[in-house]
Amino acid sequence: MEYGCIAKKLGHSYSADIHAMIGGYDYVLKEVPEDMLADFMTKKDFKGINVTIPYKKDVMPFLDEIDPLAEKIGSVNTVVNDGGRLKGYNTDILGMTALLKFAGIEVSGRTVLVLGTGGTSVTAQLMAKNLGAEEVIAVSRSGRFGAVTYADAAEKYPGAHVIINTTPVGMFPDNYAEPPIDIDKFSDLEAVADAVFNPFCTNLVLRAKSRGIKAVGGIYMLVAQAVYAAERFTGKTLDKSEIDRIYHELLNKKQNVALIGMPACGKTTVGRAVAKSLGRDFIDLDVEIELKARKRISDIFAESGEEYFRDIESEVLRDVCKRTGLVISTGGGAILRDKNVEALRQNCKVFFLDRDVNWLRPTKDRPTASDFEAIKKRYEERYPKYLMAADEIIKPVESVEINAKMIVERFLR
Repeated sequence: MEYGCIAKKLGHSYSADIHAMIGGYDYVLKEVPEDMLADFMTKKDFKGINVTIPYKKDVMPFLDEIDPLAEKIGSVNTVVNDGGRLKGYNTDILGMTALLKFAGIEVSGRTVLVLGTGGTSVTAQLMAKNLGAEEVIAVSRSGRFGAVTYADAAEKYPGAHVIINTTPVGMFPDNYAEPPIDIDKFSDLEAVADAVFNPFCTNLVLRAKSRGIKAVGGIYMLVAQAVYAAERFTGKTLDKSEIDRIYHELLNKKQNVALIGMPACGKTTVGRAVAKSLGRDFIDLDVEIELKARKRISDIFAESGEEYFRDIESEVLRDVCKRTGLVISTGGGAILRDKNVEALRQNCKVFFLDRDVNWLRPTKDRPTASDFEAIKKRYEERYPKYLMAADEIIKPVESVEINAKMIVERFLR
């Protein structure tokens, strides 16, 4: 291989997409088993590689030269083969610094809690100190290696201002894991940054945002560190505006479009048109539910009741929302459960098709919208939930094409 990324598992990685957007060299993902790492590094059959979990420390004994900053951090994420000599660098610290700047997160003079004790934690701690943090505390479950436990962090540092998560909690495929720390215990919390990039927003980030706290996931950091790594690979200085360009291009490629709204508001018809315009796969959640249950939704309601249907709906929705690059049409009641809304907001930009209730037409195959009075009642009950769940509100017109165009333009904006 010429250039690439090595790890034990890389099913969740966006690195190949990012380096393709940078351009100018071939870049592949290569999963390397632990017992093959020494052989891979000794053969040196590459020009440059990125290194991710769990090998950022393990590759260091195979390097002929380590950049002083990487040496100080104690981990390497970029290796360059310079005529047979392997040189190691750490661009994660540059990426994380760029992330905080992008999100407008200030650490100077603040108390910063860094969750985790691995290589990325050391990176975050050094970055925070370099940026003038008043106090930096590592936090872990065990409290080893000079860290405090999560319980101690809440008791001893309730006035912490910034939390940076460097643990893999909430990373694909465990998207819906509970956050590693309860942010409600920190009364002065100003900001949360999460190094996890897949999903785009972990539950930690979402819950901080729901409290009005500035919060950001790790995708911008991933893009930034890749741009800095590309400079090491090629020996060329790249315009840092490339970070913003690639970040937005990656979001436009990977982030889902999710449509919410009342039954009969046009989600499926408009969703198909959006998917065609964007060149994406279209997922109708009701169809997926019927495939899983092997029966029609009206029959599920009739035979097992609404609660049973909602359980299946949640299971299917959460599975679908782990994927990326889709257009998803949800059922009218998908937003009734908070965990469904969290699932939607992890990887989706959510559009509410706010069609006037008088335009909604009842149909016999919709168990909660079989007559106009039922529709009106559901509309009044659900409207505040639609507003809370939505990133964008679309007021549909009669033309499907115009509705789809509005959504595509706002999504790509």
